[in-house]
Amino acid sequence: MTADTIAAPRAPHETPRPRGRGRNLEKLGWLYMRISGVLLVVLIFGHLFVNLMLGEGIHGIDFAFVAGKFASPFWQWWDVLMLWLALIHGANGMRTIVNDYVTGATTRKVLVWALWIAAGFLILLGTLVVFTFDPCLGVDSSTTDWLIEKCAAG
Repeated sequence: MTADTIAAPRAPHETPRPRGRGRNLEKLGWLYMRISGVLLVVLIFGHLFVNLMLGEGIHGIDFAFVAGKFASPFWQWWDVLMLWLALIHGANGMRTIVNDYVTGATTRKVLVWALWIAAGFLILLGTLVVFTFDPCLGVDSSTTDWLIEKCAAG
């Protein structure tokens, strides 16, 4: 092999299956990464624009700002969609890296399972936080007037 040639790629870890009419999970993963990537760009830049450019900008972000956003179902779903897409996108990317670089079949399976369990736990926890967020929990006289009035009325 000369210095100007590229080494042949490693052999696949598993024997390739004959192409049938079944689902191709790798193709679905590849498509998911492209589609979710485009959606994430829109969601993230929309999130940044609303939080940083409108109103008082970064100086306006405080507990009351977050409480106001989470009071709206639109922003709840926006943030949950962003959370789900980002975590699944990241876990799928890590799965690809594990499949490419981990040579032991058992180690690879353990790592992929650990990735999906961690992603599932974070998705569950994040979704619960967004949909069960209660801004009135622990409100006292030191909080903002807007929040005290809202919690007193509710």
